[in-house]
Amino acid sequence: MTDIFKFLKDIKTVNWLKGLLYGILITITYYSALKIMILFDWAREDYSHCYLIPFVVLYLLWEKREVLSVIPSKASWVGMLPLILGLSLFWVGELGGELFSIYISMWFVLIGLIWLHHGWKKIKAVAFPLVLILTMFPFPYFINNKILLNLKLVSSQLGVMLLRLFGMSAYREGNVIDLGFMQLQVVDACSGLRYLFPLLIMGILIAYFYRAALWKRLVLVLSTIPLTIVINSLRIALTGIICSYLGTAAAEGFFHGFSGWMIFVVSFAMMIAEIWVLRRIAPGASESFFALSGSLTQRGNVPVTPSGEARPANLLITPQFIVATLFLVLTLGISHTVNFREKIPSSRPFTQFPLSVGDWEGTRQIMEQKFITELDLSDYTMIDYKNGEGKHVDFYVAYYESQRKGESIHSPETCLPGSGWVFRQAGRVQVGIAGQSGSIRVNRAIMEKSGVQQISYFWFPARGRILTNAWEMKFFTFWDSLTRQRTDGALVRIITPVYGNEEVKDAEARIEGFTEEIVPVLDGFLPK
Repeated sequence: MTDIFKFLKDIKTVNWLKGLLYGILITITYYSALKIMILFDWAREDYSHCYLIPFVVLYLLWEKREVLSVIPSKASWVGMLPLILGLSLFWVGELGGELFSIYISMWFVLIGLIWLHHGWKKIKAVAFPLVLILTMFPFPYFINNKILLNLKLVSSQLGVMLLRLFGMSAYREGNVIDLGFMQLQVVDACSGLRYLFPLLIMGILIAYFYRAALWKRLVLVLSTIPLTIVINSLRIALTGIICSYLGTAAAEGFFHGFSGWMIFVVSFAMMIAEIWVLRRIAPGASESFFALSGSLTQRGNVPVTPSGEARPANLLITPQFIVATLFLVLTLGISHTVNFREKIPSSRPFTQFPLSVGDWEGTRQIMEQKFITELDLSDYTMIDYKNGEGKHVDFYVAYYESQRKGESIHSPETCLPGSGWVFRQAGRVQVGIAGQSGSIRVNRAIMEKSGVQQISYFWFPARGRILTNAWEMKFFTFWDSLTRQRTDGALVRIITPVYGNEEVKDAEARIEGFTEEIVPVLDGFLPK
Protein backbone atom coordinates (compact mmCIF):
# COMPACT_ATOMS: atom_id res chain seq x y z
CA MET A 1 0.00 0.00 0.00
CA THR A 2 2.88 2.35 0.84
CA ASP A 3 4.44 1.70 -2.58
CA ILE A 4 1.15 2.51 -4.32
CA PHE A 5 0.83 5.75 -2.34
CA LYS A 6 4.37 6.73 -3.29
CA PHE A 7 3.59 5.86 -6.91
CA LEU A 8 0.51 8.06 -6.91
CA LYS A 9 2.41 10.96 -5.31
CA ASP A 10 5.06 11.00 -8.01
CA ILE A 11 4.46 14.23 -9.94
CA LYS A 12 5.03 12.77 -13.40
CA THR A 13 2.84 9.74 -12.71
CA VAL A 14 0.00 11.87 -11.34
CA ASN A 15 0.09 14.24 -14.30
CA TRP A 16 0.09 11.34 -16.76
CA LEU A 17 -2.84 9.65 -15.02
CA LYS A 18 -4.86 12.88 -14.90
CA GLY A 19 -4.03 13.66 -18.51
CA LEU A 20 -5.00 10.13 -19.59
CA LEU A 21 -8.36 10.28 -17.83
CA TYR A 22 -9.13 13.76 -19.16
CA GLY A 23 -8.06 12.65 -22.62
CA ILE A 24 -10.45 9.68 -22.54
CA LEU A 25 -13.38 11.80 -21.33
CA ILE A 26 -12.75 14.55 -23.92
CA THR A 27 -12.31 12.06 -26.77
CA ILE A 28 -15.57 10.25 -25.99
CA THR A 29 -17.49 13.51 -25.41
CA TYR A 30 -16.27 15.12 -28.63
CA TYR A 31 -15.93 11.93 -30.67
CA SER A 32 -18.53 12.74 -33.33
CA ALA A 33 -17.14 16.26 -33.86
CA LEU A 34 -13.54 14.99 -33.95
CA LYS A 35 -14.53 12.34 -36.49
CA ILE A 36 -16.11 14.94 -38.79
CA MET A 37 -13.15 17.30 -38.37
CA ILE A 38 -10.39 14.75 -39.03
CA LEU A 39 -12.02 12.48 -41.61
CA PHE A 40 -14.12 15.01 -43.53
CA ASP A 41 -13.11 18.64 -42.88
CA TRP A 42 -9.36 18.01 -42.96
CA ALA A 43 -9.79 15.83 -46.04
CA ARG A 44 -10.98 18.91 -47.97
CA GLU A 45 -8.20 20.64 -49.87
CA ASP A 46 -8.85 23.92 -48.07
CA TYR A 47 -7.89 22.32 -44.73
CA SER A 48 -5.59 19.40 -45.59
CA HIS A 49 -2.74 21.30 -43.92
CA CYS A 50 -4.47 20.77 -40.55
CA TYR A 51 -3.08 17.22 -40.38
CA LEU A 52 0.35 18.77 -39.72
CA ILE A 53 -0.67 21.30 -37.07
CA PRO A 54 -0.82 18.84 -34.12
CA PHE A 55 2.80 17.86 -34.83
CA VAL A 56 3.83 21.52 -35.04
CA VAL A 57 2.11 22.21 -31.70
CA LEU A 58 3.85 19.21 -30.10
CA TYR A 59 7.22 20.46 -31.36
CA LEU A 60 6.59 23.95 -29.96
CA LEU A 61 5.62 22.46 -26.59
CA TRP A 62 8.73 20.26 -26.62
CA GLU A 63 10.80 23.34 -27.38
CA LYS A 64 9.41 24.89 -24.18
CA ARG A 65 10.27 21.88 -22.02
CA GLU A 66 13.15 23.58 -20.15
CA VAL A 67 11.13 26.67 -19.35
CA LEU A 68 8.19 24.57 -18.17
CA SER A 69 10.41 22.45 -15.95
CA VAL A 70 11.42 25.44 -13.83
CA ILE A 71 7.94 26.99 -13.50
CA PRO A 72 6.16 25.56 -10.46
CA SER A 73 2.65 24.23 -10.99
CA LYS A 74 0.06 26.05 -8.93
CA ALA A 75 -3.54 24.88 -8.93
CA SER A 76 -6.04 27.70 -9.54
CA TRP A 77 -9.83 27.68 -9.39
CA VAL A 78 -9.78 30.47 -12.00
CA GLY A 79 -9.38 27.64 -14.52
CA MET A 80 -13.04 26.77 -13.92
CA LEU A 81 -14.05 29.86 -15.90
CA PRO A 82 -12.69 28.70 -19.30
CA LEU A 83 -13.77 25.14 -18.47
CA ILE A 84 -17.39 26.17 -17.85
CA LEU A 85 -17.31 28.46 -20.91
CA GLY A 86 -16.04 25.56 -22.99
CA LEU A 87 -18.75 23.19 -21.81
CA SER A 88 -21.38 25.88 -22.41
CA LEU A 89 -20.14 26.29 -26.00
CA PHE A 90 -20.33 22.51 -26.36
CA TRP A 91 -24.07 22.62 -25.70
CA VAL A 92 -24.49 25.62 -28.01
CA GLY A 93 -22.81 23.67 -30.79
CA GLU A 94 -24.37 20.31 -29.95
CA LEU A 95 -27.93 21.62 -29.81
CA GLY A 96 -27.50 24.23 -32.55
CA GLY A 97 -25.78 21.87 -34.97
CA GLU A 98 -22.76 24.19 -35.29
CA LEU A 99 -19.43 22.37 -35.42
CA PHE A 100 -17.26 25.46 -34.98
CA SER A 101 -18.75 26.11 -31.53
CA ILE A 102 -17.85 22.55 -30.54
CA TYR A 103 -14.29 22.96 -31.84
CA ILE A 104 -13.82 26.17 -29.86
CA SER A 105 -15.41 24.41 -26.88
CA MET A 106 -12.65 21.76 -26.93
CA TRP A 107 -10.03 24.48 -26.89
CA PHE A 108 -11.53 26.27 -23.89
CA VAL A 109 -11.91 22.98 -22.01
CA LEU A 110 -8.22 22.23 -22.64
CA ILE A 111 -7.18 25.70 -21.45
CA GLY A 112 -9.40 25.36 -18.39
CA LEU A 113 -7.94 22.00 -17.35
CA ILE A 114 -4.34 23.20 -17.73
CA TRP A 115 -5.08 26.41 -15.82
CA LEU A 116 -6.98 24.50 -13.13
CA HIS A 117 -4.06 22.19 -12.34
CA HIS A 118 -0.92 24.12 -13.36
CA GLY A 119 -1.81 27.81 -13.06
CA TRP A 120 -1.57 30.91 -15.21
CA LYS A 121 2.24 31.08 -15.41
CA LYS A 122 2.47 27.78 -17.28
CA ILE A 123 -0.43 28.80 -19.55
CA LYS A 124 1.47 32.00 -20.33
CA ALA A 125 4.70 30.10 -21.05
CA VAL A 126 3.03 27.97 -23.74
CA ALA A 127 0.54 30.60 -24.95
CA PHE A 128 1.68 30.52 -28.59
CA PRO A 129 1.34 26.75 -29.20
CA LEU A 130 -2.01 26.80 -27.38
CA VAL A 131 -3.29 29.62 -29.59
CA LEU A 132 -1.90 27.84 -32.67
CA ILE A 133 -4.28 24.94 -31.92
CA LEU A 134 -7.11 27.23 -33.07
CA THR A 135 -5.77 27.15 -36.63
CA MET A 136 -6.73 23.49 -37.02
CA PHE A 137 -10.46 24.26 -36.63
CA PRO A 138 -12.34 24.85 -39.91
CA PHE A 139 -14.52 27.95 -40.04
CA PRO A 140 -18.32 27.59 -40.26
CA TYR A 141 -19.43 26.80 -43.81
CA PHE A 142 -21.08 30.14 -44.54
CA ILE A 143 -18.18 32.19 -43.15
CA ASN A 144 -15.55 30.09 -44.92
CA ASN A 145 -17.37 30.42 -48.24
CA LYS A 146 -17.75 34.19 -47.96
CA ILE A 147 -14.07 34.70 -47.11
CA LEU A 148 -12.68 32.45 -49.83
CA LEU A 149 -15.26 33.42 -52.45
CA ASN A 150 -14.45 37.12 -52.21
CA LEU A 151 -10.71 36.42 -52.35
CA LYS A 152 -11.17 34.07 -55.32
CA LEU A 153 -13.14 36.72 -57.18
CA VAL A 154 -10.33 39.24 -56.64
CA SER A 155 -7.75 36.67 -57.70
CA SER A 156 -9.65 35.76 -60.88
CA GLN A 157 -10.07 39.48 -61.74
CA LEU A 158 -6.32 40.03 -61.45
CA GLY A 159 -5.71 36.88 -63.50
CA VAL A 160 -7.90 38.21 -66.32
CA MET A 161 -6.05 41.55 -66.25
CA LEU A 162 -2.69 39.76 -66.56
CA LEU A 163 -3.96 37.60 -69.43
CA ARG A 164 -5.16 40.69 -71.29
CA LEU A 165 -1.79 42.39 -70.72
CA PHE A 166 -0.22 39.36 -72.39
CA GLY A 167 -2.49 39.99 -75.37
CA MET A 168 -4.95 37.15 -74.79
CA SER A 169 -8.73 37.45 -74.95
CA ALA A 170 -10.21 36.63 -71.54
CA TYR A 171 -13.69 37.10 -70.08
CA ARG A 172 -14.73 36.43 -66.48
CA GLU A 173 -18.05 35.25 -65.01
CA GLY A 174 -17.69 34.78 -61.28
CA ASN A 175 -14.85 32.30 -60.78
CA VAL A 176 -14.98 31.07 -64.39
CA ILE A 177 -12.54 32.60 -66.90
CA ASP A 178 -13.48 32.08 -70.54
CA LEU A 179 -10.44 32.04 -72.84
CA GLY A 180 -12.42 31.21 -75.96
CA PHE A 181 -10.77 27.82 -76.50
CA MET A 182 -11.35 26.69 -72.89
CA GLN A 183 -12.69 27.75 -69.49
CA LEU A 184 -10.63 28.01 -66.31
CA GLN A 185 -12.64 27.48 -63.16
CA VAL A 186 -10.86 29.11 -60.24
CA VAL A 187 -12.87 27.04 -57.76
CA ASP A 188 -11.34 23.76 -58.93
CA ALA A 189 -8.75 23.88 -61.68
CA CYS A 190 -6.98 26.96 -60.25
CA SER A 191 -7.51 26.41 -56.56
CA GLY A 192 -4.37 28.19 -55.41
CA LEU A 193 -6.33 30.15 -52.83
CA ARG A 194 -6.65 26.88 -50.95
CA TYR A 195 -3.12 27.77 -49.88
CA LEU A 196 -4.35 30.92 -48.14
CA PHE A 197 -4.77 29.29 -44.72
CA PRO A 198 -1.53 27.25 -44.74
CA LEU A 199 0.42 30.29 -45.96
CA LEU A 200 -1.14 32.42 -43.23
CA ILE A 201 -0.12 29.81 -40.65
CA MET A 202 3.37 29.65 -42.14
CA GLY A 203 3.54 33.44 -41.82
CA ILE A 204 2.50 33.20 -38.17
CA LEU A 205 5.19 30.59 -37.47
CA ILE A 206 7.88 32.62 -39.23
CA ALA A 207 6.82 35.72 -37.27
CA TYR A 208 7.01 33.68 -34.03
CA PHE A 209 10.66 32.79 -34.66
CA TYR A 210 11.44 36.30 -35.90
CA ARG A 211 12.59 38.21 -32.83
CA ALA A 212 11.66 41.78 -33.74
CA ALA A 213 9.28 44.62 -32.93
CA LEU A 214 5.61 43.64 -32.83
CA TRP A 215 4.70 45.85 -35.81
CA LYS A 216 7.25 44.05 -38.00
CA ARG A 217 5.83 40.66 -37.10
CA LEU A 218 2.29 41.85 -37.77
CA VAL A 219 3.32 43.18 -41.18
CA LEU A 220 4.85 39.80 -41.97
CA VAL A 221 1.69 37.89 -41.04
CA LEU A 222 -0.78 40.24 -42.75
CA SER A 223 1.29 40.35 -45.93
CA THR A 224 0.51 36.66 -46.58
CA ILE A 225 -3.05 37.56 -47.68
CA PRO A 226 -2.21 39.91 -50.59
CA LEU A 227 0.82 37.75 -51.35
CA THR A 228 -1.37 34.68 -51.84
CA ILE A 229 -3.85 36.55 -54.04
CA VAL A 230 -1.14 38.03 -56.28
CA ILE A 231 0.78 34.77 -56.68
CA ASN A 232 -2.41 32.85 -57.39
CA SER A 233 -3.37 35.45 -60.02
CA LEU A 234 0.01 34.87 -61.68
CA ARG A 235 -0.67 31.15 -61.57
CA ILE A 236 -4.06 31.60 -63.26
CA ALA A 237 -2.55 33.77 -65.97
CA LEU A 238 0.37 31.37 -66.49
CA THR A 239 -2.06 28.44 -66.75
CA GLY A 240 -4.01 30.23 -69.48
CA ILE A 241 -0.83 31.10 -71.37
CA ILE A 242 0.56 27.56 -71.24
CA CYS A 243 -2.80 26.11 -72.29
CA SER A 244 -2.81 28.35 -75.34
CA TYR A 245 0.41 26.62 -76.48
CA LEU A 246 0.13 23.08 -75.08
CA GLY A 247 -3.63 22.56 -75.07
CA THR A 248 -6.26 22.31 -72.35
CA ALA A 249 -4.78 19.09 -70.88
CA ALA A 250 -1.98 21.16 -69.38
CA ALA A 251 -4.43 22.76 -66.93
CA GLU A 252 -5.03 19.41 -65.22
CA GLY A 253 -1.71 17.68 -65.79
CA PHE A 254 1.71 17.96 -64.21
CA PHE A 255 1.70 21.76 -64.40
CA HIS A 256 -1.47 21.97 -62.30
CA GLY A 257 0.04 20.15 -59.32
CA PHE A 258 3.51 21.62 -59.75
CA SER A 259 2.26 25.21 -59.92
CA GLY A 260 0.31 24.67 -56.69
CA TRP A 261 3.47 23.68 -54.84
CA MET A 262 5.34 26.58 -56.42
CA ILE A 263 2.96 28.93 -54.62
CA PHE A 264 4.42 27.67 -51.35
CA VAL A 265 8.03 27.88 -52.51
CA VAL A 266 7.70 31.39 -53.97
CA SER A 267 5.67 32.67 -51.00
CA PHE A 268 8.22 31.33 -48.52
CA ALA A 269 11.07 32.94 -50.45
CA MET A 270 9.20 36.26 -50.56
CA MET A 271 8.56 36.19 -46.81
CA ILE A 272 12.26 35.56 -46.16
CA ALA A 273 13.04 38.48 -48.45
CA GLU A 274 10.50 40.55 -46.53
CA ILE A 275 12.32 39.77 -43.28
CA TRP A 276 15.59 40.87 -44.94
CA VAL A 277 13.96 44.23 -45.77
CA LEU A 278 12.32 44.63 -42.36
CA ARG A 279 15.60 43.99 -40.53
CA ARG A 280 17.03 47.05 -42.28
CA ILE A 281 14.16 49.30 -41.19
CA ALA A 282 14.72 50.62 -37.65
CA PRO A 283 16.73 47.52 -36.62
CA GLY A 284 16.54 46.56 -32.96
CA ALA A 285 19.52 45.60 -30.84
CA SER A 286 18.23 42.07 -30.14
CA GLU A 287 16.54 41.51 -33.49
CA SER A 288 17.19 38.02 -34.88
CA PHE A 289 15.56 35.25 -36.86
CA PHE A 290 14.82 31.71 -35.64
CA ALA A 291 15.95 32.16 -32.05
CA LEU A 292 14.80 29.17 -30.04
CA SER A 293 12.41 30.62 -27.48
CA GLY A 294 12.44 27.59 -25.21
CA SER A 295 16.13 27.66 -24.43
CA LEU A 296 17.15 28.52 -20.89
CA THR A 297 19.31 31.27 -22.34
CA GLN A 298 16.23 32.83 -23.95
CA ARG A 299 13.73 32.55 -21.15
CA GLY A 300 14.70 35.74 -19.33
CA ASN A 301 13.17 36.25 -15.89
CA VAL A 302 11.45 32.90 -15.52
CA PRO A 303 10.56 32.19 -11.90
CA VAL A 304 12.59 29.22 -10.68
CA THR A 305 11.62 27.17 -7.66
CA PRO A 306 14.32 27.90 -5.04
CA SER A 307 16.49 25.00 -3.92
CA GLY A 308 14.93 23.12 -1.06
CA GLU A 309 11.45 24.64 -1.50
CA ALA A 310 8.78 21.96 -1.30
CA ARG A 311 6.42 21.71 -4.24
CA PRO A 312 2.71 21.42 -3.46
CA ALA A 313 1.32 17.92 -2.97
CA ASN A 314 0.50 16.18 -6.23
CA LEU A 315 -2.13 13.72 -5.17
CA LEU A 316 -4.34 12.34 -7.92
CA ILE A 317 -7.51 13.10 -5.95
CA THR A 318 -7.67 16.87 -5.46
CA PRO A 319 -10.71 19.17 -5.26
CA GLN A 320 -9.95 20.62 -8.69
CA PHE A 321 -9.65 17.15 -10.22
CA ILE A 322 -12.92 15.96 -8.65
CA VAL A 323 -14.92 19.01 -9.82
CA ALA A 324 -13.46 19.03 -13.35
CA THR A 325 -14.03 15.29 -13.76
CA LEU A 326 -17.60 15.61 -12.48
CA PHE A 327 -18.39 18.35 -15.02
CA LEU A 328 -16.93 16.30 -17.87
CA VAL A 329 -18.71 13.09 -16.84
CA LEU A 330 -22.06 14.89 -16.54
CA THR A 331 -21.61 16.48 -19.99
CA LEU A 332 -20.68 13.12 -21.47
CA GLY A 333 -23.58 11.31 -19.82
CA ILE A 334 -26.27 13.81 -20.79
CA SER A 335 -25.05 14.23 -24.38
CA HIS A 336 -25.05 10.47 -24.97
CA THR A 337 -28.28 9.54 -23.20
CA VAL A 338 -30.72 12.40 -23.95
CA ASN A 339 -32.06 12.73 -27.51
CA PHE A 340 -32.37 16.44 -28.29
CA ARG A 341 -33.23 15.92 -31.97
CA GLU A 342 -36.22 13.97 -33.04
CA LYS A 343 -36.44 13.41 -36.79
CA ILE A 344 -39.57 15.20 -37.98
CA PRO A 345 -40.60 14.08 -41.49
CA SER A 346 -42.36 16.45 -43.85
CA SER A 347 -46.15 16.43 -43.57
CA ARG A 348 -46.31 15.06 -47.13
CA PRO A 349 -43.55 13.80 -49.46
CA PHE A 350 -42.32 16.61 -51.70
CA THR A 351 -42.65 14.29 -54.70
CA GLN A 352 -46.37 15.03 -54.34
CA PHE A 353 -45.92 18.79 -54.61
CA PRO A 354 -48.52 19.93 -57.20
CA LEU A 355 -47.40 20.95 -60.68
CA SER A 356 -50.48 23.15 -61.09
CA VAL A 357 -50.79 26.14 -58.75
CA GLY A 358 -53.33 28.73 -59.77
CA ASP A 359 -52.47 29.85 -63.30
CA TRP A 360 -49.02 28.30 -63.06
CA GLU A 361 -48.05 24.98 -64.70
CA GLY A 362 -44.80 23.33 -63.71
CA THR A 363 -42.24 20.80 -64.84
CA ARG A 364 -40.49 18.81 -62.13
CA GLN A 365 -36.67 18.83 -62.15
CA ILE A 366 -34.45 16.07 -60.75
CA MET A 367 -31.29 16.77 -58.76
CA GLU A 368 -28.24 14.56 -59.22
CA GLN A 369 -27.58 12.19 -56.32
CA LYS A 370 -24.11 13.63 -55.67
CA PHE A 371 -25.68 17.01 -54.90
CA ILE A 372 -28.32 15.43 -52.65
CA THR A 373 -25.54 13.66 -50.75
CA GLU A 374 -23.44 16.82 -50.50
CA LEU A 375 -26.36 18.88 -49.18
CA ASP A 376 -27.54 16.13 -46.77
CA LEU A 377 -31.17 16.64 -47.82
CA SER A 378 -34.03 14.69 -46.27
CA ASP A 379 -36.40 15.71 -49.07
CA TYR A 380 -36.61 18.35 -51.78
CA THR A 381 -38.52 19.62 -54.77
CA MET A 382 -37.40 21.61 -57.83
CA ILE A 383 -40.13 22.78 -60.20
CA ASP A 384 -39.95 25.13 -63.16
CA TYR A 385 -43.32 26.91 -63.28
CA LYS A 386 -44.62 28.82 -66.30
CA ASN A 387 -47.57 31.20 -66.45
CA GLY A 388 -50.00 31.82 -69.32
CA GLU A 389 -47.58 34.34 -70.87
CA GLY A 390 -44.82 31.73 -70.98
CA LYS A 391 -42.71 33.44 -68.29
CA HIS A 392 -40.83 31.27 -65.81
CA VAL A 393 -40.41 31.04 -62.07
CA ASP A 394 -37.98 28.48 -60.60
CA PHE A 395 -39.19 27.05 -57.29
CA TYR A 396 -36.86 25.08 -55.00
CA VAL A 397 -37.38 23.68 -51.49
CA ALA A 398 -34.77 21.75 -49.48
CA TYR A 399 -36.11 20.04 -46.34
CA TYR A 400 -34.11 18.72 -43.38
CA GLU A 401 -35.74 16.37 -40.85
CA SER A 402 -32.99 17.12 -38.34
CA GLN A 403 -30.11 19.59 -38.51
CA ARG A 404 -27.18 17.85 -36.91
CA LYS A 405 -23.48 18.66 -36.74
CA GLY A 406 -22.29 19.20 -40.30
CA GLU A 407 -25.80 18.71 -41.71
CA SER A 408 -27.52 22.06 -41.89
CA ILE A 409 -29.17 24.42 -44.37
CA HIS A 410 -26.90 26.28 -46.81
CA SER A 411 -27.90 29.82 -47.71
CA PRO A 412 -28.05 30.84 -51.41
CA GLU A 413 -25.90 33.85 -50.46
CA THR A 414 -22.90 31.50 -50.12
CA CYS A 415 -23.23 29.62 -53.42
CA LEU A 416 -24.88 31.76 -56.12
CA PRO A 417 -22.05 34.35 -56.31
CA GLY A 418 -19.57 31.56 -57.05
CA SER A 419 -21.32 30.82 -60.36
CA GLY A 420 -20.95 34.45 -61.43
CA TRP A 421 -24.14 36.01 -60.08
CA VAL A 422 -23.58 39.36 -58.39
CA PHE A 423 -26.07 40.60 -55.77
CA ARG A 424 -26.76 44.18 -56.87
CA GLN A 425 -29.67 44.87 -54.54
CA ALA A 426 -30.24 42.79 -51.45
CA GLY A 427 -32.64 43.29 -48.56
CA ARG A 428 -35.90 42.02 -47.11
CA VAL A 429 -39.49 42.56 -48.18
CA GLN A 430 -42.95 41.73 -46.82
CA VAL A 431 -45.06 39.46 -49.02
CA GLY A 432 -48.78 38.93 -48.49
CA ILE A 433 -50.28 35.42 -48.44
CA ALA A 434 -53.27 34.51 -50.62
CA GLY A 435 -56.40 33.88 -48.57
CA GLN A 436 -54.77 35.13 -45.36
CA SER A 437 -54.63 38.50 -43.65
CA GLY A 438 -50.98 38.24 -42.67
CA SER A 439 -47.67 38.40 -44.58
CA ILE A 440 -44.19 36.91 -44.36
CA ARG A 441 -40.80 38.60 -44.41
CA VAL A 442 -38.36 37.17 -47.00
CA ASN A 443 -34.90 37.90 -48.38
CA ARG A 444 -34.98 39.61 -51.76
CA ALA A 445 -32.09 40.18 -54.17
CA ILE A 446 -31.57 41.36 -57.75
CA MET A 447 -28.79 39.30 -59.30
CA GLU A 448 -26.81 40.10 -62.43
CA LYS A 449 -24.52 38.09 -64.71
CA SER A 450 -23.42 38.97 -68.23
CA GLY A 451 -26.11 41.64 -68.49
CA VAL A 452 -28.86 39.22 -67.44
CA GLN A 453 -30.93 40.07 -64.36
CA GLN A 454 -32.88 37.81 -62.03
CA ILE A 455 -34.95 38.47 -58.93
CA SER A 456 -34.67 36.01 -56.08
CA TYR A 457 -36.74 35.49 -52.93
CA PHE A 458 -35.54 33.07 -50.27
CA TRP A 459 -36.33 32.30 -46.64
CA PHE A 460 -36.03 29.54 -44.04
CA PRO A 461 -39.26 28.04 -42.62
CA ALA A 462 -38.36 26.44 -39.29
CA ARG A 463 -40.83 24.91 -36.86
CA GLY A 464 -43.53 27.55 -37.42
CA ARG A 465 -41.12 30.47 -37.85
CA ILE A 466 -39.98 32.31 -40.96
CA LEU A 467 -36.25 33.09 -40.61
CA THR A 468 -34.08 35.16 -42.93
CA ASN A 469 -30.43 34.70 -41.90
CA ALA A 470 -27.94 32.12 -40.69
CA TRP A 471 -27.55 33.58 -37.19
CA GLU A 472 -31.29 33.36 -36.57
CA MET A 473 -31.26 29.76 -37.77
CA LYS A 474 -28.44 28.79 -35.42
CA PHE A 475 -30.05 30.45 -32.40
CA PHE A 476 -33.50 28.95 -32.90
CA THR A 477 -32.05 25.55 -33.78
CA PHE A 478 -30.27 25.60 -30.41
CA TRP A 479 -33.34 26.86 -28.55
CA ASP A 480 -35.83 24.46 -30.17
CA SER A 481 -33.59 21.44 -29.71
CA LEU A 482 -33.36 22.35 -26.01
CA THR A 483 -37.04 23.11 -25.47
CA ARG A 484 -38.85 21.12 -28.18
CA GLN A 485 -36.36 18.40 -29.24
CA ARG A 486 -36.78 19.58 -32.85
CA THR A 487 -34.27 20.94 -35.37
CA ASP A 488 -36.18 20.38 -38.63
CA GLY A 489 -36.21 23.20 -41.15
CA ALA A 490 -36.22 24.12 -44.82
CA LEU A 491 -34.83 26.49 -47.42
CA VAL A 492 -37.28 28.01 -49.92
CA ARG A 493 -35.82 29.76 -52.96
CA ILE A 494 -37.79 31.37 -55.82
CA ILE A 495 -36.11 32.93 -58.87
CA THR A 496 -37.56 34.64 -61.92
CA PRO A 497 -35.64 36.29 -64.80
CA VAL A 498 -36.07 39.90 -65.81
CA TYR A 499 -36.87 39.49 -69.49
CA GLY A 500 -35.39 41.88 -72.02
CA ASN A 501 -38.74 43.43 -72.89
CA GLU A 502 -39.86 44.14 -69.32
CA GLU A 503 -38.90 46.31 -66.39
CA VAL A 504 -37.70 45.09 -63.00
CA LYS A 505 -41.02 46.09 -61.41
CA ASP A 506 -42.88 43.71 -63.74
CA ALA A 507 -40.65 40.79 -62.74
CA GLU A 508 -41.05 41.86 -59.11
CA ALA A 509 -44.85 41.73 -59.44
CA ARG A 510 -44.60 38.26 -61.01
CA ILE A 511 -42.42 36.72 -58.28
CA GLU A 512 -44.45 38.41 -55.54
CA GLY A 513 -47.72 37.08 -56.99
CA PHE A 514 -46.27 33.59 -57.33
CA THR A 515 -45.01 33.68 -53.72
CA GLU A 516 -48.46 34.69 -52.46
CA GLU A 517 -49.98 31.65 -54.16
CA ILE A 518 -47.29 29.07 -53.39
CA VAL A 519 -46.87 29.69 -49.64
CA PRO A 520 -50.30 28.28 -48.61
CA VAL A 521 -49.56 25.17 -50.73
CA LEU A 522 -46.10 24.83 -49.17
CA ASP A 523 -47.58 25.05 -45.66
CA GLY A 524 -49.30 21.73 -46.28
CA PHE A 525 -45.92 20.00 -46.69
CA LEU A 526 -43.98 21.56 -43.81
CA PRO A 527 -44.61 20.31 -40.25
CA LYS A 528 -45.96 22.89 -37.84
